[in-house]
Order: sequence, then C-alpha cells, then structure tokens
Amino acid sequence: MRWLRFGVYADDEGLEFVQDVIRRELAGRCAAPAGLWVRTGELGGGVTAEEMYGDLREQWAVEHPGEDPGARRPAEVAVRVKCSLRVWRALRKGILRGLCPEGSGPHVCRVPWAAR
Repeated sequence: MRWLRFGVYADDEGLEFVQDVIRRELAGRCAAPAGLWVRTGELGGGVTAEEMYGDLREQWAVEHPGEDPGARRPAEVAVRVKCSLRVWRALRKGILRGLCPEGSGPHVCRVPWAAR
C-alpha cells in the first residue's frame, strides 16, 4: 500500500474538486483506493493541518489580493492505493497536473496545494 497526500487550502467546494481530480486519476489508471480521507484537524503525531499547511493561506492571499477567503481552511486529502511505485508516481503526477492544469507558466491554481 502506498499513500498520496496533498495539503490544500479550500472550502467544501474546493475539497470536492480535489477529491474529483483524485478519483478521475485513479479511475484512469484502474487503481482502486483502499480509502480516501480529508482531515482538517489532527493529522497524527500531534501535528494539525493548520501547522502543516497553514502557509497555503499566505499563498491564497498573494494570489488573490483583497479577496475574502470565505470558508477556506488548510486540510489534507490522503488516499491509500495498492499499486506499484511506477503507478504511484504516475498517479501523483497526474493528480498534480489535474489540480493546476494551466501549464508551466505563471498562473493561479484554483486550490492552493502542497504535495507530501
């Protein structure tokens, strides 16, 4: 079993977008998840989502000056998958491309993210 973990700064709609990106990529690679979790509080080991991904709040502020973040909060979306390392790498790359699909030039992603 391998883990894919992504920190995000999102509201409920943004979290659903992230989960949809993950589900599409898993389906496209015929990879069955053993579970998909969204955590906004404790992540384990006494570390919270705020401590781990709170800097995404700053990224939002820089990329959306003057905009109200609304109900956005730091969260971790984690999926456990039984697959080879090669498939895991392809999944990770595909998910990251799906989270911010606008190419390699400077742009603003719909949901600020960080991969672990």
